[in-house]
Amino acid sequence: MTAHILVVDDDPVQRRLLKAAIEKHGNIAHLAENGRAGLEMLKAANVEFRVIVLDLVMPEMDGQQFLEQLAEYGIEIPCIVQTGQSGIETIVQAMRAGAFDFVVKPVSPERISTAIANALKLDQREARARAGRRNRTGAVTFGDIVSASPAMLRVLELAQRAASSSIPVVLEGESGVGKELIARAIQASSDRAGKPFITVNCGAIPHNLVESILFGHEKGAFTGATERHSGKFADADGGTLFLDEIGDLPLEVQVKLLRAVQQGEIETVGANKVQKVDVRLISATNKDLIEEVKAGRFREDLYYRLNVFPITIPALRRRKEDIPHLVRVFLQRFAAEQKRKGGIGITGTAMALLTAYDWPGNIRQLENAMFRAVVLAEGQELSEADFPQIAAQVPGYLAPLTSPPRLELAEPVAPPPAPEPVREMDAADARNARQPIATIASTSPTGEVRKLAEVEEELIRFALKFYRGQMSEVARKLGIGRSTLYRKLKDYGIDPDDPFAHAA
Repeated sequence: MTAHILVVDDDPVQRRLLKAAIEKHGNIAHLAENGRAGLEMLKAANVEFRVIVLDLVMPEMDGQQFLEQLAEYGIEIPCIVQTGQSGIETIVQAMRAGAFDFVVKPVSPERISTAIANALKLDQREARARAGRRNRTGAVTFGDIVSASPAMLRVLELAQRAASSSIPVVLEGESGVGKELIARAIQASSDRAGKPFITVNCGAIPHNLVESILFGHEKGAFTGATERHSGKFADADGGTLFLDEIGDLPLEVQVKLLRAVQQGEIETVGANKVQKVDVRLISATNKDLIEEVKAGRFREDLYYRLNVFPITIPALRRRKEDIPHLVRVFLQRFAAEQKRKGGIGITGTAMALLTAYDWPGNIRQLENAMFRAVVLAEGQELSEADFPQIAAQVPGYLAPLTSPPRLELAEPVAPPPAPEPVREMDAADARNARQPIATIASTSPTGEVRKLAEVEEELIRFALKFYRGQMSEVARKLGIGRSTLYRKLKDYGIDPDDPFAHAA
């Protein structure tokens, strides 16, 4: 469906680029050269604008004033704010201004197209209707999964391809990234939609019961087997079996699983004959299965049978663009569940706090934090005070980070000065003592000037350590873009998620 998009930007080149990106996807772009002109177009238009793409810094009427006027007129249209910097302070400013999403200039056509698509998808009326359908049917489709991250969009693209066949799929990723959600979307988009979707958490079953739970048992097959049990494979016949944490399967059960995958046959415990089953198998793991194979804990032949179509789901800290969208989805869902009249909102500062946090528990942890905040909230808007555990782990989220260290390029070593008499530490000394002093040598031990790349690598490692791996802040303080920073990390072999890699 064609949507009318309003672009408010004082840069004519940027307006043309945005117009081309919008029209490429079949939508219609309306251009305004400043905030005042944009407001006039909104009031006079005989079309329904679905999204506004807004520059934050403009003469005459800037983006902040434009958003204030929208609120005064009661105009509720998702606004995608364009900012020139990606630091936490800028995110706070954009979210406080009421931004639905923010993009950092220069923005690629793919990123702005994704932001617009998400704004259209998360229209309030459409989101409520979609939530109602999901509650009635229990089905999850790819349309229910929102993302602005290129890495996650690639995951969804691969998953949609996998849905068109019955090929075995392995979903890799940390706990809580949404592996089961992707598995359910694959099922709902395949020709097995509407058929059974059976889940088994292999890591939560006692080892002596795994075989019985997966393949079933006959009455009297073992002590305590007082009646016949069909098993998960039989329950999933014609549909999909989702084996979560498959790396935890005992080796003796892996042999039977291999037979089920290869031949479509299972053998019930205590039975004298095999049973044919038609099951689509989707597996998930937070382990490195090839390492498990090398360690002898996972069968190599089963690994190659299952790992036909691997999909790696990135951690939430690697796709922070998704956090604002996930927050809004959880707010709508939990407000409806808690029957909060008028819904519930969130302040820009709170959104910035949630975006700055790394979420080691991924989406599951974010979902739990949002649920707790909505249940305990007293007002109609969540603030940073509603997330005390998160705030305690993100120092400096509200203000610029603590004073940067004194960073010096050391000259060739000079003789040490004579020691001064010992004296008591005064207040100024105490303040300085709290500031780490990082010295990066400009010369090698042989007295030669060091290579620029060596100094740069050392500086990047120090910045990662000092800013606790917050990539936007590291890039901003170093004066480079995030993409440049990630390229340099790759060049120097630095893993931003490895705390030991940050030590210079």
